Amino acid sequence: MPAGQVFLVGAGPGDPGLVTRLAEQAIRGAETAVYDHLVHPRILGWIPAHARRIYVGKRRGHQEMPQAEINRILCREAAEGRKVVRIKGGDPYVFGRGAEEAEALADAGIPFRVIPGVTAGIGALAYAGLAVTHRDFASEVAFVTGHDDPDSPDCRIDWSWYARFRGTIVIYMGMTRKTRIAQVLMEHGMNPAMPVALVERGSWPDQKVEAGTLKDLADPDRPWPIRPPGLIMIGETVAMRPKLDWWSQLPMSGRTVLLTRPEDDAAKSEAVFEELGAEVLIAPAIRVGRLDETLELDGALRQIAGYDWIVWTSANGVRFFFERLFELGMDMRALGDARLAAIGPATARALRDHGLNADLVPGSYRSEDLADALADRVAGKRVLLARADRGRNVLQDRLTPVAANVRQVTVYTNADIEKWPAEIEMALRDDRVDWVTLTSSAIARRFAALDRSIRSDVRSKRVKYASISPVTSESAREAGITPTVEAREFTMAGLVQAIVDYERAGN
Repeated sequence: MPAGQVFLVGAGPGDPGLVTRLAEQAIRGAETAVYDHLVHPRILGWIPAHARRIYVGKRRGHQEMPQAEINRILCREAAEGRKVVRIKGGDPYVFGRGAEEAEALADAGIPFRVIPGVTAGIGALAYAGLAVTHRDFASEVAFVTGHDDPDSPDCRIDWSWYARFRGTIVIYMGMTRKTRIAQVLMEHGMNPAMPVALVERGSWPDQKVEAGTLKDLADPDRPWPIRPPGLIMIGETVAMRPKLDWWSQLPMSGRTVLLTRPEDDAAKSEAVFEELGAEVLIAPAIRVGRLDETLELDGALRQIAGYDWIVWTSANGVRFFFERLFELGMDMRALGDARLAAIGPATARALRDHGLNADLVPGSYRSEDLADALADRVAGKRVLLARADRGRNVLQDRLTPVAANVRQVTVYTNADIEKWPAEIEMALRDDRVDWVTLTSSAIARRFAALDRSIRSDVRSKRVKYASISPVTSESAREAGITPTVEAREFTMAGLVQAIVDYERAGN
């Protein structure tokens, strides 16, 4: 078998948005992915389902696998003809031992490529409101490892020289030795009032930043609630952080949001909340899917030209309707002169994605409002309602007395999730969730049931609930949940706005 190739890929400090396009392309094309614990779960989600996954996570005090063994794995997987992607936090060549891995590959005759990443000493600090250079304060920056004992004769860092350094010092892997490093710098003449900052999980939604002085850092009794792995920044530009701290100004900074929508829908909302500074956990309460039996749907689709109005009550309904239409060998021409109605903007956008404009979208996005808007228009007409296999029958009940014929057809399934992943259950049990989104009555009821199975009768004092509509709020209350906010516009955008308004009001 011909030799494969290894890609040494930098995944940046955390935020998946900082990953380069070239790095994402390599990850999505991996046949073997070798990764450590500093890589964001969403980045790992780009790994193809068929690829081998090998976790080699390393952290101080706990090493899953020795470096020599990692080198052997890379060589072995590539020698067997696979495209191997080694995913590393930060940049492979900045304290990432990437050079050692590249050296091992070169010695073994394995071709490799290096895809640089944003190193934590720049990217993570920028998210923490820390600039490593500034024209007025620092024209130099030094990246230093704090791994070695500064009192050891084998220490590879000349701290006496850095005590005289006039630029910014960024120390990686120095959290456990921070006190002694600060003491040594002061012993060699560095100003005790020199500003310092410690950063944990920079660019992650739960990042922590603590600032002080070199004297504070040298105090063994001073508590610093920053855990390894973290960064230490020493330099005059730290004093500018109050002006440069953009991350903590985001309306959802430090908040954790639990999205209970089906996975495909939740993924669209995830980026919105993350841009607002929130950590997002996707925990669908229901799952949408294709029909096992399509006889009824197929019959309706083959007679589609006979309908005057086609009505959709969700974007998923649009998606599965047209998927089946195309599978039957039909296309948009089959719709003939039918008028099209959508319950809201998201459903209308799904139609536009198929090259169609809705003829009717009600001003308020509820079944009752859609029925009122349709009533006069469908008098004496034939109407097809495309919907999930469960839900309210408002449209059918309200339109049947006025239309010549109303046919309600199921286009997709809507099933309860039986159990959440362990990490979701742990987040709820540990009371780490600030907001839960409730975007339908079915979701509200199912979330309440799953939550009770995890926390029994214990009611969180932290978590708040955001409801998408009055109907959803009513179902939530019936299930024992009191919504904190309710969207004024019954869309996901309206729900997000309701949460942001609540946060900005300082509640």
